[in-house]
Amino acid sequence: MDAQEQLKEVVHRTPLETSSTFNGRTGQHVYLKMENQQKTGAFKVRGASYKVACLTDEEASRGVIAASAGNHAQGVALAASKRGITAKIFMPEATPRAKVEATEGYGATVVLTGESFQEAYQAALIEQKRMGATFLHPFDDYDVMAGQATVVVEMLQQQPELDTIYVPIGGGGLISGVAFAAKQLKPDIKVIGVQSAKAPSTYNALYKKGPEKLTSVSTIADGIAVKEKGKLTYSCIQKYVDQVITVEEHEIAKAMLLLLEREKTLVEGAGATALAGLLSKCGTLKSEHCGVILSGGNMDLSRLPLVRRLANPKKMVIA
Repeated sequence: MDAQEQLKEVVHRTPLETSSTFNGRTGQHVYLKMENQQKTGAFKVRGASYKVACLTDEEASRGVIAASAGNHAQGVALAASKRGITAKIFMPEATPRAKVEATEGYGATVVLTGESFQEAYQAALIEQKRMGATFLHPFDDYDVMAGQATVVVEMLQQQPELDTIYVPIGGGGLISGVAFAAKQLKPDIKVIGVQSAKAPSTYNALYKKGPEKLTSVSTIADGIAVKEKGKLTYSCIQKYVDQVITVEEHEIAKAMLLLLEREKTLVEGAGATALAGLLSKCGTLKSEHCGVILSGGNMDLSRLPLVRRLANPKKMVIA
């Protein structure tokens, strides 16, 4: 795979770890792909780095501009700095401070605007037209998808017996790349997408369950808080993804706490969503060797009390 070869010296080959805790809870062999240990703390650096590497010299000379709920921003900022080009990133106002500071730390200019990715995206498009910079979409781009696909290429090299992969869905760049590559390498593998029930644009579109364009996406999984599905990604999801499910906020929070308490690993809300999906459906979706992508670990530690409250809603005290 060209993307894997291109990224070999750029990104970490993250561990694929087993867990007796999750094996016992699910009755399956569970393998966690630790993209929370990736450079910049998330898988997004794969797609961003491959996209930046594919830019022509003329495209790169104009600098790059992007919109991001957080992790794409850091990937673009790092990739741009390595190539020596300028980067300007538009992010939602509620983006965790850790993601903003990390993006600025890689040398990018950050502009905070709007409630969600969609507002930041529209602002970035306006600025792109004004500046003439090269726009790097966080998910609706085949080069970005190809970069993200390297996650599952590694997983199947690390554990060829995988028969099911759980993947979080925001705009769909990760699951599109993963599903396409997984089906080429192992056609009978099952790919299950997981969305927050508070940001279910792809789920709604696939199953005609509600609006495809959401008005609000307030979720602890801020990295996948996307109001509208991607065009390119959605066609890939329709063709290659076996099922999409949703999980509630308390299920995501519980997964985050379990990972922290039992596996001693910090995973953000979006990063824990796929595991929440496995834990909620393990009795109905049978698998022997199940891969779960922990897509990112960039969380403000100040949000831990909120995570604990969400994970134990019955224990919340009303003053």
